[in-house]
Amino acid sequence: MQTVTLNQTGIQVSRLAFGTGSDGWQHASNQTRIGFEPLVNLIRFAYERGVTFWDSADQYGSHPHFGRALNFIPRTSVVITTKTTSVTAEGARADLDRFRRELNTDYLDIVLLHCMTQGDWPTRYAGAMDVLSEAKQQGIVKAVGVSCHDINAFRTAAETDWVEVVLARINYAQKHMDASPDEVIQVMERMHALGKGIYGMKVFGNGDLAHDPEKALRYVMNLRCVDALTLGMTSESEVTEGIQVMEMLEREAVPA
Repeated sequence: MQTVTLNQTGIQVSRLAFGTGSDGWQHASNQTRIGFEPLVNLIRFAYERGVTFWDSADQYGSHPHFGRALNFIPRTSVVITTKTTSVTAEGARADLDRFRRELNTDYLDIVLLHCMTQGDWPTRYAGAMDVLSEAKQQGIVKAVGVSCHDINAFRTAAETDWVEVVLARINYAQKHMDASPDEVIQVMERMHALGKGIYGMKVFGNGDLAHDPEKALRYVMNLRCVDALTLGMTSESEVTEGIQVMEMLEREAVPA
């Protein structure tokens, strides 16, 4: 699995992330619903095949699963993203403490403000942003950013210096996206030019495009403004297929 840097963050990740947010909300997802040990084993299966980028969130309920996997995997060999919905400083501070306990780690690689839906989110989330900035200075967090579910919030993320990493909804068919692919790509190109790391989600359009994974992955992999992408996988066959297609596309991208 090819390793890339999330733009100017300096954080090295596998181009494919193990996502745990398929239909994820209220502390559960399609990944956690397969069972505790089955998901831990699937995370380890993917890791052994080069998937060293892990995408979690409080709302997905997947922290304990990744934390358990770290009993078998060196912490420094993986990059972990998690996400908070806290607005206040107090809430964000409590989240950072709890997240680290649940994830069985002293530090968090990437922490995102989860699911921004309004263009003025930097004002609304100022308290949480201050705490995350403080945690960065203390070495508790390496990079901060947002995931967005609204085009105005997405545009704000592009112009907000505080944002270092963005989780962006992108696919070729505008399935479960914030706007048309052209509009989203235009904003992502602006983000990337400003040094922000970007990884894509909803690449399969919440399952609507899973019938042709090669087409869906090829579209996103060919975007120079996207550094990596996350897939919500629930079986060894899905992990194997995702890796095989990614590796095929990586080989195609290497000049002869």
